[in-house]
This record gives sequence, structure tokens and C-alpha cells, in this order.
Amino acid sequence: MNLDTFLLMRHEIGLTIIVLLLLLADIFMEDKKKVNTVAVALFAIYTAIGFVPMDSGELFGGMFSTTPLIVAFKNILNVGVLLILMISVSWVNKKMLPINKVSEYYVLMVSSLLGMFFMISAGNFLMLYIGLELATLPVAALASYDMFNRKSSEAGIKLILSAALSSGILLFGISITYAITGSMYFDIIAGNMGLSYLGILGMVMVFAGIAFKVSLVPFHFWTADVYEGAPTPVTSFLSVISKGAAVFVLMILLFKVFPDMKGIWINLLYGLSILTMFVGNLFALRQTNLQRFMAFSSIAQAGFILLGFLSVDELAVSSIVYFIAIYILSNIVVFGAIQAVGLASGKYEMDDYTGLYRTNPKISIVLMLGLFSLAGIPPIAGFFGKFFLYSAAASQGYYMLVFIAVVNVTISLYYYLKVIRASWLRKSDDSIPYFESDSFLKAGVLIATVGLLILGVASPYYEYIYSLSNIFN
Repeated sequence: MNLDTFLLMRHEIGLTIIVLLLLLADIFMEDKKKVNTVAVALFAIYTAIGFVPMDSGELFGGMFSTTPLIVAFKNILNVGVLLILMISVSWVNKKMLPINKVSEYYVLMVSSLLGMFFMISAGNFLMLYIGLELATLPVAALASYDMFNRKSSEAGIKLILSAALSSGILLFGISITYAITGSMYFDIIAGNMGLSYLGILGMVMVFAGIAFKVSLVPFHFWTADVYEGAPTPVTSFLSVISKGAAVFVLMILLFKVFPDMKGIWINLLYGLSILTMFVGNLFALRQTNLQRFMAFSSIAQAGFILLGFLSVDELAVSSIVYFIAIYILSNIVVFGAIQAVGLASGKYEMDDYTGLYRTNPKISIVLMLGLFSLAGIPPIAGFFGKFFLYSAAASQGYYMLVFIAVVNVTISLYYYLKVIRASWLRKSDDSIPYFESDSFLKAGVLIATVGLLILGVASPYYEYIYSLSNIFN
């Protein structure tokens, strides 16, 4: 193995170096508040380096692989994590700095991302499972990181228990697949699975194990409680980075490992898409807590993402990756606004936002843009993300499913507008007073908002993603 081959793991090596440097910073820096700046600066440099072009290749006999599409998707996740780290600074300073738990927060988040990158680049099930566990355990610790909050501790327990169950189901599916094919490697499995009942059971159990991470119905029960109890930046990380990585892995598994079972998992996705959209949207209508509200919104968005899978071609790959990029920015904008309000006032209920525009117009504007993007209102980028997902389903003649998706968009528009109505149209004598957020949070939310506006009017990025979507070659 020469240096060029080793650098195929450039992203993973960079994350490992960041973890080590953050541990050293925690040891040698007396002013722990400066660790925030070090963490954001290191990750910003690393994110920029990630955009340097690199070759495709394999390591460890095919266990680890990288392609231009994988590199592009890792860069999308890097940008998302960078923005989450920026909006995390104010929360860390307020909650964790007094108890000297600053660097551990960043180490856990970067370690979880490292596991996701191994998942994304996995060429066999062993590497996939190791990456999955590395991604899950740190984020379970993050969910319970607010140790003086009972709901946060409860969120961590529920997440680790559901993760253990999903890992067991996934392992059972992997064992069945190995028993049939005699191999853990994706390429070998793809040509030897066949259509036996045992093979179908293995595929379904592998699918179910990943579906827990995506929050597909009926594997979604942990989502609302964990999202509500976890710290807001951690909830943001769970809703976009963890979900995005799981969706990408699910796409690779279905398209490249189980192509012989396409007729089975297409029907499975069709039914789960309808069920997930309706459950997510209808339950979101009843929510008053904004983080719990965003949990059911996240479930509904997972149902929309499944539409993109149905064309099983380059259009499917590009529409899914493009939507995830937009979804990451949209959620970060909304969660950034929720965190800003929560830190300033301690309020997370929808009614607390009544009259917010009159006291804090800037935060109300970015919140509105983020919710408009999630609802799919043009010209915000979320409209085009959903449009390409609809196009992927319609290209295979699934017009009824597209119609059902449009109905669900109408439902989602109602509950997204409930938040906007409270902050813009309703008056209150007890509105949240004017407040100023720190510069990191402002910058993170501003960058995400600008990204939504740019992606809403510019198509070259989608064309670039489409040019990389050749996983079938």
C-alpha cells in the first residue's frame, strides 16, 4: 500500500486527526471556551480540503471503496456537520462550559461522523456493521449529553435500546445473506442471492435494520421522544446527518447488493412510502413542542425520500442525493432558529412563538424560509428537491403514488404554516423579548439560508450530482 492508495481514506484520516487534536486541546488549553473555536476552525479546514479532487479506488481487498459520488456525498455531510458545529457553540458555552464538558461534545460528534463515512464507503457487510456501531454509540451519548435534564437522559436510553434492537435485526439479516452466498462482499452477494424465501427474509431484515436509522414507519417509535429530549444541535445532527448517511447506505444496498429482488423491495418501498408520509404528517398536526414537531416532520420527509428509490437508475441516485443536500440545509436553518429562541428564552412550544416577528424579525424570516423549504414552496430549494423525487417515481409510472405525495405535501403545508402563522400573524403581549445570538450561530444559520436560496435558483449542482450517479456501471 503506497501513500496514494492510503489517501483514498483522506476523509477518515482527517476526522481521526481532528479527534486527536481536540483531545490535545482539552489537555493543554486552560480556557476551555477556546476549544469551541479550535473545533470549528479545524473542521472548516478539513471540510475545505475534502473538496480537493481525488481518485476512485479500493482498500483492504474491497472492504473500503471510494468513488466521485461517495466523495461528493461525504462533502455534503461535512458541510452539514460544520454548520451544526457552528450552531452548537452557543449551547455548549451555556450548558457544558460550566461543567467542563466542551471538547467531549465535539469528539463524540466527529467520531459519529467517522463511523458514517466507513458505512458509506463499505464494500462488505463487516465494514458496514463496524461503521454503523461507530456512528451509533457516540450519538447515543450525545443524546443524553445534557446530564441535568431528565428528558435528555431518557432520550439517550431510548436511542441506545432501539439501536441495539436494530443492530440485532441487521446482524440476523447479514447472517442469512452470508449463509446463502458464503461471502460478506457486496459484489459477490449481488450475483449469488437468487430469489429463495430465505434470501428474501435476509434482505427484509437488512432493510429493517437500516430503516430504524431512517425512521421509516413502523420503525419510527423512538424518533419523537429522542428528538424532543436530546439537545437541539444533537437533534439536528440526528435528523439530517445520521438520516442522510443511512439513506445513502440503504440506496447502495438495494441497488447494488439486492438487485435480483427489485420486484419485492419496490413493492415494499411503495407501501412504506405511503405509510410513512401519512403517519409523519398526521401526527405532526397534533404536536405543540417544536422539537417533537420536527421529529414527525423528519419521518414524513423520509416517506418522500422513498419516492426517489423507485426509478432505480441515475435519476434515482441524483434525486436522492440532491434532496438530502437540501434537506440538511433546511433542517439546520429551522433547528438553528429553534436553538436561538430556546437558549434566549427557554421556550420550545409552538404557542411561545406568537408575535415573534415583532420582537425578532430576523430569526422569524430565516425560520419561515426553512419551513417553506421543508414544505416544498418555490422558489426555495426544497421545492426542487421534492420535484426531482416526484420525477423519479413518475418516470416509472407511479402516478398514484405521486398524487398521494402531493396530498401529503398539502397536509404538511398546513402544519408548517401553523408555526409561521404564530410568529407572523398573531399578536401577543407576552412575546419573546428581543435577543442577540452569538456570531457562530448567526453565521451558521446565515450560510444555510443562503445555500437554500442559491440551490433554489441554480441547477448546475443537480447536474453535477447527476454526472456522478453512475453506480450501475
